[in-house]
Amino acid sequence: MAKDIFHQQVKNSLIKDGWNITHDPFTIRISEAVKLHIDLAAENAIAAEKGSEKIAVEIKSFIADSDISSFHTALGQYLNYCQALEEQEADRIVYLAIPVEAYQNFFQLPFIQRSLKRYQVKLIIYNPKLEVISEWIN
Repeated sequence: MAKDIFHQQVKNSLIKDGWNITHDPFTIRISEAVKLHIDLAAENAIAAEKGSEKIAVEIKSFIADSDISSFHTALGQYLNYCQALEEQEADRIVYLAIPVEAYQNFFQLPFIQRSLKRYQVKLIIYNPKLEVISEWIN
């Protein structure tokens, strides 16, 4: 399984943001023969009485020739991961991590915004140069 070009930058950004990386990658078995590999899993202790918040993060760079093709792939993976986690680890929230430039230039298109809303896609907007998370969108 090949890691996204910005894998380490997103991992570093999450760590800076207070997250503990628990899996790299996070593997979910959906059958005897098929496994899904989500890029990262992390936990963030909220408060002792509340336990911890758990996330799974699929990282995308959006540096290929076709942003729409990258979006189709990313959305399909995101939806599959949501379903698999709903069935096996319902307390873990799936996020799609995208670079700030892609968010500003491509993800603002009305069609993309409607798709994100329809499928309730949760986003982490990251800056790969600064290795920081710019925004969480739930």
